[in-house]
Amino acid sequence: MLLRDYHPRSQLVTAKVEIERPRFPVVDAHNHLGGNFGGGWINRPVEELIEVMDQAEVEILVDLDGGWGEDILERHLDHFKARAPDRFIHFGGVDWDPWPNMGNQFSEWAAARFRDQVHRGAGGLKIWKGFGLSIRDDADMLVAVDDPRLDPIWETAADLGVPVVIHVADPVAFFESLNHTNERWEELNAHPEWHSPSPPFPNFISIIESLARLVLRHAETTFIGAHVGCYAENLGWVSDLLERAPNFYVDIGARIAELGRQPYASRKFFLQYPDRILFGTDMPANVERYHLHYRFLESDDEYFNYDLEDPPTQGRWRIYGLDLPDEVLQKVYYENAYQIFHIGN
Repeated sequence: MLLRDYHPRSQLVTAKVEIERPRFPVVDAHNHLGGNFGGGWINRPVEELIEVMDQAEVEILVDLDGGWGEDILERHLDHFKARAPDRFIHFGGVDWDPWPNMGNQFSEWAAARFRDQVHRGAGGLKIWKGFGLSIRDDADMLVAVDDPRLDPIWETAADLGVPVVIHVADPVAFFESLNHTNERWEELNAHPEWHSPSPPFPNFISIIESLARLVLRHAETTFIGAHVGCYAENLGWVSDLLERAPNFYVDIGARIAELGRQPYASRKFFLQYPDRILFGTDMPANVERYHLHYRFLESDDEYFNYDLEDPPTQGRWRIYGLDLPDEVLQKVYYENAYQIFHIGN
C-alpha cells in the first residue's frame, strides 16, 4: 500500500464540541481576497463573502492582497470597501521589481508609493515571503531583511501610524532537505516551488534573526509577525522577541496545525501574551473553517483534524483545543485588532 492511500481511523473515543458561534465578535486579521496571486473573492459578488462572514460572525476581514500597483489596490477598494466600508481593511505592498533600475533611489520611491497607498485607503503594509529569499538590489545581491537601505519604508509606516504585516522564512521544514525525515514531505512534493533548501537559499535561522534585528531597530513601527511570528515551531523564540520588542505582535494565520500539536506551550503562550496575538486564518473565507478555528481556541477537545481535508495538508498529525478563558479570547478575537488597526477611531 502506498502512503497516499493510507488513511487510518483513530479508535479514540473523545469529546467533540461543535462551536458554531464564537464567544465574541471576530476580526480575521490575516486573509486574502485575491488579485496579486490568483482569483479568490475579487472575482465573486461581495454579498456572498459578507454572507459567509455573517454566518461565522466575522465582523471585519483584513485583506492583505491590495498589492502595490494602484490598479490592484483601487480594484480592491472599489470591489469590497466601497460596497461594505465597515467590513474590510485592505493592505498595500512594496513593488520590488524597479530596484535594479533605480539603485539608491529605490527605498525613498517605495516609501513614497506606500504613503500614497495609505492616503488612498490602505490600512497597512504587507511584506511577502520573497523578502529575504529572492529580492535583489541593483548589484544583483540578495537583500537581507534588516537591510538599512530600506529604513525609509519602515519609518513611513511609523509616521503614518499603520502596521506592517511581515512574513519571512517559515515553515522551518521548507528549508530542510526533502528526504524521509521532513515532516512536510507530502506538502512539499505537491508544491515543490515552496521548497527553499540552503544552499542555494539562506538558512532559516539567518532570515528569522534578521527579522528580529529589524523589529528591534525600528521600535516606533508596529510589526505583526505573520504565522505566529514566522516561527510557530519555536514559541520560546517568539516569546523572547515579544519580551524584547513591545512593537511586535503576531497573528495565528494558517498555524493552528503548529499551535495545536503543542497545546500546553500554546495555551501558556496565549495566557502570557493575550495583548499581542491576533486571530487570523490565512484561508479562503469558509464557515466550516472558521468553526474549526473556534473549536481550537475555545474547546478542550483532543486529537482532532486541524484541516477540512483528510489527511490534513500540512502534516500527518492531530491537534488539541486550548480552552482559552474569555478575557483572552476577547483580546485575540477582536480587541487587539481594534487597537492596531484603529477600528472605531
